[in-house]
Amino acid sequence: MRMIDTRHLISRREFLAGSAALAVTSSASRRGGPETGSLLVNDIHSQLNPTRVDAILEPRSQAEVQTIVRTARKDRKVISIAGGRHAMGGQQFGADTLLIDIRKLNRVLHLDRQRGILEVESGIEWPELIDGYLALQNGGPPPWGIAQKQTGADRLTIAGTIAANAHGRGLAMKPFVSNVESFVLVDAAGSARTCSRTENPELFRLVVGGYGLFGIVTSVRLRLVPRTKVERLVEIRTVDDLTAAFDKRVSEGFQYGDFQFSIERDSEDFLHKGVFSCYRPVPMETPISAAQKQLSDENWRQLLYLAHTNQKRAFEIYVDYYLSTNGQVYWSDTHQLSIYPDNYHLEIDQKLHAPYSASEIITEINVPRSTLKEFFDEVRDDFRRNSVNLIYGTVRIIERDDESFLPWARQAYACVIFNLHTVHDPEGLQRSADAFRRLIDMAARRGGTYYLTYHRFATRKQVEACYPQFAEFLQLKRKYDTEERFHSDWYRHYRTMFEDHG
Repeated sequence: MRMIDTRHLISRREFLAGSAALAVTSSASRRGGPETGSLLVNDIHSQLNPTRVDAILEPRSQAEVQTIVRTARKDRKVISIAGGRHAMGGQQFGADTLLIDIRKLNRVLHLDRQRGILEVESGIEWPELIDGYLALQNGGPPPWGIAQKQTGADRLTIAGTIAANAHGRGLAMKPFVSNVESFVLVDAAGSARTCSRTENPELFRLVVGGYGLFGIVTSVRLRLVPRTKVERLVEIRTVDDLTAAFDKRVSEGFQYGDFQFSIERDSEDFLHKGVFSCYRPVPMETPISAAQKQLSDENWRQLLYLAHTNQKRAFEIYVDYYLSTNGQVYWSDTHQLSIYPDNYHLEIDQKLHAPYSASEIITEINVPRSTLKEFFDEVRDDFRRNSVNLIYGTVRIIERDDESFLPWARQAYACVIFNLHTVHDPEGLQRSADAFRRLIDMAARRGGTYYLTYHRFATRKQVEACYPQFAEFLQLKRKYDTEERFHSDWYRHYRTMFEDHG
């Protein structure tokens, strides 16, 4: 296998050109017409949610969404709602449902240049959203940009980001609810309702982080922030002083940052040493070089292959690359974009002649920042003792969410993401499920939580420990959707788990 030569990493200009070509190809294939072939759908990342639906509908307007919902109600059909299909917990699919694919609701509607409020349709994906507001501003002052988006993948809809109440790499930010001004929701009766902190406020709190159970979001008004330039500073650190390092960067005015840790299980560096990258504002006149280094799609595929076969080498290359980008300057919004290599695990399975297909499953564990080191110490011991196959991991920080009904950020947390290699056979699935449950227990003992988005392996006791209001959440679902028009396999799982709560 050809190794990555960091001397030949593509420039920022080449990266953007390649991304544009990839987006055009993806868009053309997806928008060639309605899906009329197989009605078996699946998530993109884990590939563990194959679901057969009755039909796939692609509305192009709010009026079409309302017609679909009213017709489904008349015909006693249930609806599931999908966007980019990256979520792994089954919340975007439901067996035997009418699947509403919202991605053709993808227009930029309006930009309030004075207040920095952007209105878009809910099915727009993040690259098109950013391109849209940049085109509307056309370089004129003052420039506006997004505060944050989810990391790791770009081709998610803004409605999907709202449904999971996602977050990015912001160093002093709350989850995404803090960036939402309002949205329009088509409810179970087919009525359009504006939801904000002052209009239908309970629905606003339920829908953000509500996993699509209360209706179909058709448009969103998003709070932008002043668009700035930021400089990346890269250090190699350990988890021993990581919380203090984050605190220092926040006090110095850095806006973004994360820590990406070693995955080499037999090394002293495992879950200990990592790449600490933070971004600080610089004057707007600071130039952005056209020759900046950026990992290409092919570079990522090679790194992912190495993460499965030679984790020591993968980490060395990753460290070398990031150190080589120290001091690079970026726009505060577009630096948050990233490449997600489609079908990368299929290539890895083929190269390794794997007897079973496999993929990665993500979990995010949130712990009080003061407990981060001891949490890592416990995880390190557990992963070594149980031979857990970790492919990627990172640490970010989050501020307390005091707005959504089902907050995962119950206090200021360190957010630790684990990407586990999972073989698609009963033993492989059980190993990952057991590992995730142990991680949740480690978090819960420290007053932490886990992110509901990625899997349904948690026990009821764990759900209640991390989300004590979950039973009430399900009751409010039935209050606003009395006929249970909006369904998903995610909802069915938890409805059964909590069925004794009525």
